[in-house]
Amino acid sequence: MPFEKSVLVPLNADETFALITQPDRLRRWQVITARVDLRAGGEYRWTIIPGNSAAGTFTEVEPGRRVVFTWGWEGSADLPPGASTVIITLEPAAGGTMVHLTHEGLSGEQEASHGAGWTHYLGRLVTAATAGDAGPDEWAAKPDLDPLSSAEATLAVCQRILRGVAEDDYHKATVCTEFDVTQLADHLIGSVTYLCALADAGAGGEPGAGPVTSPLEARVATAAQATLEAWHVRGLDGTVKVGPHEMPAGAALGILSIEFLVHAWDFAQATGQQVAVSDEVAQHVLGLARQIITPEARGGGSFADPVDAGPDAGLLDRLIAFTGRTTTQ
Repeated sequence: MPFEKSVLVPLNADETFALITQPDRLRRWQVITARVDLRAGGEYRWTIIPGNSAAGTFTEVEPGRRVVFTWGWEGSADLPPGASTVIITLEPAAGGTMVHLTHEGLSGEQEASHGAGWTHYLGRLVTAATAGDAGPDEWAAKPDLDPLSSAEATLAVCQRILRGVAEDDYHKATVCTEFDVTQLADHLIGSVTYLCALADAGAGGEPGAGPVTSPLEARVATAAQATLEAWHVRGLDGTVKVGPHEMPAGAALGILSIEFLVHAWDFAQATGQQVAVSDEVAQHVLGLARQIITPEARGGGSFADPVDAGPDAGLLDRLIAFTGRTTTQ
């Protein structure tokens, strides 16, 4: 049973095509991370919400006019990657571009669930085309988190803040007094690539980051996409070597959630933004921090001593205070 829906996007066809195919545009309305090889026969992998990644192959690519790709969910027995087909055509229309989406190869139950999903995200597509960004996706506030889905959820929070960082902000001071905004982004990318190497030990790969001329959000997103995909392949079993010590793999990956969420707050403080994060995600990361930020870690200089967040502090403020930052700045 195919699902079909059309929406009017207030952009021209080329701009609309970029919004539905380019990773830096997709992150504004549909995905947390995206790997895209945009050619017939090229593969893609999109993490839509934490713990849920779609994958498939492009079969037709006509820039500004049409894109067709197979679709399915990693880990799904009922609709695995490549099991269905999405057809998107673009037609010039008064006021912009009409986007026609057809999703073929679905059962009745799948059509209902995917119909709800496409309706949600096509609405966000129109919002992103109108406002530049669709804003926080309430569907990304997943309550059942493991270290991998938590890293994806916190990355989404961090990327939203980084998209709000203008070039004029790049050299503003941060609460991490040794770093300005750009240097803090470089520090975050270093942590992300280090954790990628832990997941990909022995493979010899260098995840790197986006070009230094790219916006900070794109640079962090490029590194994070590679790291999260490497951990998805590796899994959370066993241990990894962090410095001189062996550490459970899931705990090591938990470091990434702390890095993304705490540094999102740092970037927000430096640039006059507000962090939007669900209580479920903030509570989960606070729990990770209490396990990982030990007295030994503080003694090594990675974190200051915790400060008092106050009796009425929210979960995010309690996390920030636990890392040694003062929340009333």
